[in-house]
Amino acid sequence: MLVGQLAVIGFGVADTLIAGRHSPQALATLSLASSIYISVYVGLNGLIQALLPVWAELRGAGREAEIGRSVRQALYITAAAAVIGVLALCFPKPWLVWTEVPTALWPDVQAYLGVLAVALIPSLLFRMYGTLNQSLGYPRLVTWLQAGALCVKVPLSAALTFGVADVPGLGVVGCAWATLCVNSLMLGTGVWLLRTQPLYRPYRLWLALEAPNPAVLRRFLALGVPAGLSIVVEVTSFTLMALFIARLGAVPLASHQIAASMAGVLYMVPLAIGIASSARTGYWLGAGQALRARQAAITGLRLAAGLSVLCAAALWLGREPLARSFSKDPAVALAGAVWLGWVALYHLSDALQAVCVFLLRCYRVTLLPLLLYTTLLWGLGLYGGYLLTYEGLGPWAAHPSVETFWLTSTAALALVSVLFLGLLWRAMPARSKPSAH
Repeated sequence: MLVGQLAVIGFGVADTLIAGRHSPQALATLSLASSIYISVYVGLNGLIQALLPVWAELRGAGREAEIGRSVRQALYITAAAAVIGVLALCFPKPWLVWTEVPTALWPDVQAYLGVLAVALIPSLLFRMYGTLNQSLGYPRLVTWLQAGALCVKVPLSAALTFGVADVPGLGVVGCAWATLCVNSLMLGTGVWLLRTQPLYRPYRLWLALEAPNPAVLRRFLALGVPAGLSIVVEVTSFTLMALFIARLGAVPLASHQIAASMAGVLYMVPLAIGIASSARTGYWLGAGQALRARQAAITGLRLAAGLSVLCAAALWLGREPLARSFSKDPAVALAGAVWLGWVALYHLSDALQAVCVFLLRCYRVTLLPLLLYTTLLWGLGLYGGYLLTYEGLGPWAAHPSVETFWLTSTAALALVSVLFLGLLWRAMPARSKPSAH
């Protein structure tokens, strides 16, 4: 799972490297457009990803035929999510006006998002395929697809951005076209595997699509909507920093994009652990083995804690050469190295809460995490950073710097991690209960 997640985030890292080599303007455009796209995509992605423990529990209970019916019902959720996402990306003006993004950047940002609006459809459908495989214990198929797609994405993005031979490049929008091509390729391959691989036959996925079942869809939404909104708050508290930082100028924005890209790379480690832990925890809960579910959850948390220290230390030691590899502009690279130091500290707070939120879904705890995210990440992290940067807060005068946003966001995540650990400890039963199946 980690290899697959790193391949996915590699799409964004490759685009950042390519845009940084093109120009600071291209990197700033990518930073803004990516922030809007990710803010939309992750919430819809979280809505679908929240179904993982549902399918894992069905598998643990041995109810294989019900998995097929559940997947077909989930297609209605995915279709609705795609419509919402396409509309949001095709009309980004409210985001740009609200965050006071300079109008000179609007045309490139809108062109980039217009292509990604189309790319969102195959991306969400492939996420559904990936979630199904993870819940069934077959993550390797998804990993190979994602790793192979990265090998296509990097040269294709470079070719479409800079041009090849006598064919002119498209600039930073070329990265968006490459994303559309790669997402379509992954989805087509995933559908072919579902149709041809014997391992999927017990789940009877290809029966006729039933009419929408209101009761099933309500259960999906009761779990998925709070989970999706939680991810929206978590990620937008991070991605919206780029929109607020935009008014500081192209160099701060471009250097922030370097830090944001590496934060995304590091996040893939606890994300993979969270997915794997929730799959095993959900499986054992479905099998009526609450003690084994608890052990799986604790193992995931221990792995996340240990690996977060190693990742943060590696980033801290290599922050300067890493920043220089992202941009040929000395000012951008110098500032980026400073922000990468903050990313190392930020990751220590980010890792545990990322795993906790996946595990809490297994125990159907979704509303309270959403409230905590909203209060702390949007309130203390994002809004607190905005006040300290542009207006001042109490005895502290305004400090217009990227560093201020990283400071408040790190503090907010540290509080979230402590509170989530407490919630999870209360939610996990200490003893096994007889299976209800």
